[in-house]
Amino acid sequence: MFRTALFVLVVVALSGASPLVKPIPGSKPWRSHLDGRIVGGSAVSISQYPWQLYFELGTYNMCGASIISVNWALSAARCVDGVSTSQMLLRAGTSTRGSGGTTHRVAAAYIHEGYFGNDYDICVLQVSNSFRFGTNVQPVDLASADATVGSLATVTGWGATWYNGSPSDTLLAATVKIIDRDTCNRSYGGITDRMICAGVTGGGYGACQGDTGGPLVSGSTYQVGIVSWGNGCGLADYPGVYTNVGNLWPWIQQATGI
Repeated sequence: MFRTALFVLVVVALSGASPLVKPIPGSKPWRSHLDGRIVGGSAVSISQYPWQLYFELGTYNMCGASIISVNWALSAARCVDGVSTSQMLLRAGTSTRGSGGTTHRVAAAYIHEGYFGNDYDICVLQVSNSFRFGTNVQPVDLASADATVGSLATVTGWGATWYNGSPSDTLLAATVKIIDRDTCNRSYGGITDRMICAGVTGGGYGACQGDTGGPLVSGSTYQVGIVSWGNGCGLADYPGVYTNVGNLWPWIQQATGI
């Protein structure tokens, strides 16, 4: 869909190692994200989750993202892979999808050098115009270690509320529980240390398609995950899979300098 090539020079590297980040490649077709949406959620105000961003990618595609500093946002690599920064727009400080708040163009976007398939599904976005912090716009704290198994976390976004449904006009939130990696691996296989899983016994709550790239927050302030992938959405035997922020915290630091 998008044919504009993007060339970004990356200067962040480890001595004697591969670059920590790589530029977003251009001239690649858009690919769909996941099968789902936030299900079982309830409407919330942006003042409760002031780090939440609405992430527009061209005319018809959307993701979530989170504010992590005055100039940087965090999202999933699968959202931006193959998309030019000219197609990217972040909207902050609003509970309503696609309107209100402030808009921020993306000056540069970087995905992890190890991103392949579902692994290392993370990207950082540098905005052209800084976020202005206030009641409805605040950075989220980032976890520096794995989330505790059995702890509760909240996922937020504007994804649809039923399979193949339309996106929600209002910001939604759903509470899920962190599931141990071995149990999650029995459902999917291929679960790595760069992933954490979360769901609810019996299903009915979760996040997926329009919410991809959005934050999974433990307690009231610490982001532990990024909406990444899964089978369906809110299914009893298939928890949502999230990028493990705690595991990739050193990469975020190196890539952004925060």
